[in-house]
Amino acid sequence: MDFGIVAKVCKESPIHRPRPGDSNLRFAEPESTRLRKMPMIANPDNDNNYDGPMVFIIIGKGYETDGGEGVELHVMLRAPDDDAAVREALNALSEEGFIEADLDQIGMLTEVPSDEPHASAYKGALEGEVAIIRFR
Repeated sequence: MDFGIVAKVCKESPIHRPRPGDSNLRFAEPESTRLRKMPMIANPDNDNNYDGPMVFIIIGKGYETDGGEGVELHVMLRAPDDDAAVREALNALSEEGFIEADLDQIGMLTEVPSDEPHASAYKGALEGEVAIIRFR
């Protein structure tokens, strides 16, 4: 999925949810994903019915200084759904000193990665850690 999420990490709040008038957190959605009326689906396809562990990978860029050059990131973590995964990833990035993050893609891993550093990050995610992989 491509969410095109831009979020400014706000250290004052433990949960990073946008609220009307909140200037510390910005979520920008592509025009095509803004509110629109959709027909009801008789049998919804719910990704949360996956039988294995729900380990998410979030791909994006993090900024440690205002106006600074971003660092390419992969964040791997276990979460009950993609919304919780995004919240936990933003909290972890904030704790690591990032002040802003552009989260471009989120997906659920259905196979164990074989290459490092993703294999170790996957193992850590299964144990409840939030793994942040930086690419320089």
